Amino acid sequence: MASSVRKVRARKFTIFHPSDFSLPSEAAFAHALKIALQSKAKLDIMHVEPQLDPERPYWTEYPAVRSTLARWGLLPDGVRPEEVAKAGVLVRKVLTASSSPLDSMLRHFRRFRPDLIVLATHQREGLDRWLHKATAEPLARKSGAMTLFVPREGRGFVSLADGAVKLERILIPVDHDPDPQTAIDKASLLAKGLGCTSAELRLLHVGKGEQMPVVDLPRAGWSYRSMVRQGNVVEEILKAENEWQADLLVLMTQGHLDFLDALRGSTTERVLRGAHCAVLAIPASR
Repeated sequence: MASSVRKVRARKFTIFHPSDFSLPSEAAFAHALKIALQSKAKLDIMHVEPQLDPERPYWTEYPAVRSTLARWGLLPDGVRPEEVAKAGVLVRKVLTASSSPLDSMLRHFRRFRPDLIVLATHQREGLDRWLHKATAEPLARKSGAMTLFVPREGRGFVSLADGAVKLERILIPVDHDPDPQTAIDKASLLAKGLGCTSAELRLLHVGKGEQMPVVDLPRAGWSYRSMVRQGNVVEEILKAENEWQADLLVLMTQGHLDFLDALRGSTTERVLRGAHCAVLAIPASR
C-alpha cells in the first residue's frame, strides 16, 4: 500500500507594527520594514481610530512601503502594490475602529501571534505619561512578545532615508534572574539577520563583581567586554547606554512583579523611558 507524506509549510516570521500615522513614528516603521525584508517576513501595519470617517482616505496615510523600498533602491518607482512581494516582504495593512487602541492591538496579536512587535515610543514620565495614556509598554507587557522600541526622539539603527543599518554597539544588562543567555542569542541573531558582520557587545552587571553571570558568546568575529557597576540598576544602565552611545539596548523582562512595579513601571519600562537608543525587550520564559 502506497504511503503519502504530507508536507507542512513552514510558518513565516511575522512582525506587527502599530502606527499612529505620525512623522515621528516613521523611524519605527523603517526598522519594522528592514527587519521584515531581511527575514523574508510578513509585516502587519495596524492603525486604530476611535471612529472611522468614510470620507477620509486612510489607506493613503499609512507608511509608504513602495516609495520607501524605491528610495532604498530595492524597487523601481511606481510599481504596483502586488509587486512589493518581489522585494521579499508580505505587507498587510489593518484598519479598525475602537475606543481602546490597546485592546484592539491585543486582539490582533492574539489572533495572529506575531513573532516581533516594533513600536515607536515616547519618553514620558509622571503626570504627562498618565494624561497621554501610554500604549507601547502595556502592549508589550500584556502580549508577552519580543518587542523592539524605537524612540521618537533618539537613536535608531536603521536609516529611514536609505535603509542603511548601523548596529555596532550592543549593550546587554545581565543578572542571574532572568537568565541573560536568551538576550545574547537574540541580539546575535538580529545583528546577523541585518547583515552586521562585526559589532561590540558589552555585558553590564549592576552589583557585585563575583555575581557576574557566566554566558556563552556565540558570534566569532565580535568583540566583547564585561562591565560591573554599583548603584541603582536603572540609573547605571542608562548612564552606560548614554556614555557609550549604544546603538541597541537589549533587556530581559519579567513584567510587573509587585505593587510598586505596577505604580512606577518595571525596570525595563523605567529604562525605556530614559534610553536614547532603540531597546529590544525579550520576555523571560514562564
